[in-house]
Amino acid sequence: MLYVPAGRWLTAPFNLTSHFTLFLHADAVILGTQDVTQWPVIDPLPSYGRGRDHAGGRYASLVSGSNLTDVVITGNNGTIDGQGATWWSKYKSGKLKYTRGYLIELMHTDGVFISNVTLVNSPAWNIHPVYSRNIVVSGVTILAPTKSPNTDGINPDSCSQVRIEDCYVVSGDDCVAIKSGWDEYGIAVGMPSEHIVVRRLTCVSPTSAVIALGSEMSGGIRDVRAEDITAIGTESAVRIKTAVGRGAYVRDVYARRMRLDGMKRVFWMTGDYKSHPDDGYDKTAVPVVENISYQDVVATGVWKEAARMQGIQGAPFKGICMANVTAEMTKERKVSWNCADVEGVSAGVTPAPCAPLQGTHAGSCPFPTDTLAVDQIAVQQCSYSITIPATTSVALQGRPSNSCFLAVLSN
Repeated sequence: MLYVPAGRWLTAPFNLTSHFTLFLHADAVILGTQDVTQWPVIDPLPSYGRGRDHAGGRYASLVSGSNLTDVVITGNNGTIDGQGATWWSKYKSGKLKYTRGYLIELMHTDGVFISNVTLVNSPAWNIHPVYSRNIVVSGVTILAPTKSPNTDGINPDSCSQVRIEDCYVVSGDDCVAIKSGWDEYGIAVGMPSEHIVVRRLTCVSPTSAVIALGSEMSGGIRDVRAEDITAIGTESAVRIKTAVGRGAYVRDVYARRMRLDGMKRVFWMTGDYKSHPDDGYDKTAVPVVENISYQDVVATGVWKEAARMQGIQGAPFKGICMANVTAEMTKERKVSWNCADVEGVSAGVTPAPCAPLQGTHAGSCPFPTDTLAVDQIAVQQCSYSITIPATTSVALQGRPSNSCFLAVLSN
């Protein structure tokens, strides 16, 4: 364990190791340096082929790790501050040569537990597990100005068995974004995001979604379960973003018990999200979107439209199910549903959905009843009682019988 005591600790990007806990005191603040030259430039992700902001490499994330096992980032709600304002300004003015780093990125890792910390002002995405499995993000607060660029909250990317629960996110982009690679690069890697549960999430994001699927989804996304979701002043609830060239699929997505207030729109799907890494994408790689369920949704203060659901001509989004859904519009509109190339059923939906979604059904939509393996994950806790002078830095070099390791920072 590395214990970070009360104080402000300025650092360049650093790596974690396996079987390791980073523990933050309640008054501890880890500060990412604003000196861009201290952030190493690393290779792009294989499933993206380039950085998201720029072609070529990308800056390392503040807290990183690769090929690890059993990593814990936790504490008494201490803070990791990316001091992102410098990055946002340089990004907006075109002064960066590489893609911005993230606050936390763990690659090829089995066993990630992030809890009871506050993340603020990330240069871009906050939590980015990629090519990893058995991930729990619980009780995390994420804060960024709502106009900050691409400060997504939690972005599992080509990951399996993910549990996101009891988190509060205010951001300038999606609160949760599930991804799996970009066009031909994501297709080549072929690593889906799957078996993901999001529960008891509170989101504020005026320009983006509570939960987004894509737009980079070329390895596939399946078995996503969202429940007990709250959103305030957010652009949309569950948003599916894809395009010809992405290939793969988004299927078996289930959302229930959502309470939404002050939304631009409730449901949003698009098959024409035009962003591509380069011109080498396969124009015949048509994504499949199917089996998407929404139930027990109450939205108030919807000011634009109840839904914008636009699939792909010749490859409609199929198997959409809606039940017990209410979207209370701030103004009466001639058209509150904007639909094309979608097919589905509905029951108890107000205002009445567009004709392609008016197929009848028994009055409820499916939601899985099985338990995911990630719900069985628990963290083994251990403790020490030691006395260390305030001016001393100590590491317990031996490996105690309960396999815990402790290091203490000092002023």
